[in-house]
Amino acid sequence: MTVHGKIGLGFCLCLVGLLSFVSSEEKGAAPPSLNLSEYGFFTGNLADLTPQNNVFPYEVNAPLFSDYAEKARFIYLPEGQKMAYQPRQAFEFPAGAVIIKNFFYWNDARSPQLGRRMVETRLLIKDAKGWKALEYIWNEAQTEAVLDVAGATIPVSWIDARGQKQTLQYLAPNLNQCKGCHSYDGQFVPIGVTTRQLNRGENGDNQLLAWKKSEKLSVPDDFSPATAPRLTDYRTAAEQQVEASARAYLDGNCAHCHHPHGPASTSGMFLEYDQKDPERLGVQKPPVAAGRGSGNRRYGIVPGKPKESILVYRMEQGDPGIRMPELGRQLAHEEGIALIKAWISEMR
Repeated sequence: MTVHGKIGLGFCLCLVGLLSFVSSEEKGAAPPSLNLSEYGFFTGNLADLTPQNNVFPYEVNAPLFSDYAEKARFIYLPEGQKMAYQPRQAFEFPAGAVIIKNFFYWNDARSPQLGRRMVETRLLIKDAKGWKALEYIWNEAQTEAVLDVAGATIPVSWIDARGQKQTLQYLAPNLNQCKGCHSYDGQFVPIGVTTRQLNRGENGDNQLLAWKKSEKLSVPDDFSPATAPRLTDYRTAAEQQVEASARAYLDGNCAHCHHPHGPASTSGMFLEYDQKDPERLGVQKPPVAAGRGSGNRRYGIVPGKPKESILVYRMEQGDPGIRMPELGRQLAHEEGIALIKAWISEMR
């Protein structure tokens, strides 16, 4: 079955209750596919992720850290449909659109030609009622990914960019956990499909302009990548771009919860890239509720003193009751922590 035909059936996976695929008000709807291959997103060997028609890749400027997993991102749009530009919030998507995010590890990060281990694929499906999440776990043979609603623990190992062998019990989330981050005033929303994340490349190589040209994205007549919001790519930025890189890192890794409409709104610590108020950013701001999460530190950010800053302390921790982000990682992101430390060290 083609992607268009399969999505047209209308998926109604309920995110409330892990043991039930469909809510009581949607009992007559078609259930989700049990296998990723049934959607027809990819052609040929499934693990090669070769996209079919109406499926196209995308990249983001400031990716979310996920225990050093790599990600291959795609979008499916129904025939003749477009995304609609939004300057700040996630783009508007038509019913039937799907955001596809594949998580994998290179066998040897120094030599991608040696292959990779696919771990999980997450789908966000837009229907008439909003967004729904689906989680697929790849088999050992790397021939299929199977629907999983309860989460999974997957042993993985790889050689990192420094030539060191790493092992991890990788945790794939259950479907209820997806709501822990994908929330805006209680509504389930996508995270990374914003202008500031997708505005990549210059002139003819710009991702958004390419989508406009191919009629995948509608934008205002006066749209210009040069003046549109854009996050710095913290992975490749020049050393002198510490502040821009750090703010982009916090936006990509923390601000989906730490914003006025997010799950962490009660913290009063808002980490969006354009936040101008130092106190709302956490500078010299005491925690709303002191406890283990503060590490006996007094303020979220102490200018010039990263070791005294709660933000750094929680990024360094592995304890699920202390670490930040709470979900999506077990390992500390060494490079990200070093960047935030450098940023705080420069503050006066």
